[in-house]
Amino acid sequence: MAKSNVWMSVSDLMTGLMVIFLFIAVAYMIQVKENQNVLTDYVETKTKLHDKLVSEFKEESKTWDMSIGKDLSMRFNNPTVLFAQGSAAITPQFKVILDEFIPKYLDILLNDSLRSHIQEIRIEGHTDNVPYPQLHPQPFVANVILSQQRALSVLMYIQPMFVKYPPEQQRLLEYWFTANGLSYGKALNKDGDYALVSSKDHKIDKEKSRRVEFRIITTGDEVLENFVKKNSATTGSSATN
Repeated sequence: MAKSNVWMSVSDLMTGLMVIFLFIAVAYMIQVKENQNVLTDYVETKTKLHDKLVSEFKEESKTWDMSIGKDLSMRFNNPTVLFAQGSAAITPQFKVILDEFIPKYLDILLNDSLRSHIQEIRIEGHTDNVPYPQLHPQPFVANVILSQQRALSVLMYIQPMFVKYPPEQQRLLEYWFTANGLSYGKALNKDGDYALVSSKDHKIDKEKSRRVEFRIITTGDEVLENFVKKNSATTGSSATN
């Protein structure tokens, strides 16, 4: 009888362990599915916005020599729209393009099917790597200041164009748009690639680098960032335990 009780206890223990392992497996499968959904939504949102921009600006992209990146950046490559060395003044040619580009860009952003996916619109100022000691003794910081001035110049130029929209949409645009100075951190080479990461050419093309870009940050970017933080915290907690 005692031997029978021992085997029953072992059997109960094994059953309990199997139930625990089953719950762990189910929880893992749910987590994997959640991971897949987050990544799928992120990719689909960016793809949808990118395809919309490419479609709407198909002709203008050729006329303005504008490229639309998979990261939802809009870059104007024509030398006549780039900034003079050390200057934050917008060229007359760039003003002409902005006068046409911004109204259409805003209409696309405010489209009912797209605006719920938008978290921020960044105007990103960039520079070459020339030192400007009159702005700051440290070259990188000096170029942060200059690139910020370039982004702000563009924001100040386009902001009056918000007034054609209803007050609610004006407030939304003011919430979205930010001016960001990136110094020479994302300077370009002669091929238009980031100079510090390109395998072709590490030499900075000073003229190409003196630019301003527009970039859409989606709600998916924020969700993905929070998701990564959450999973990193979970992984760290598990490792500690």
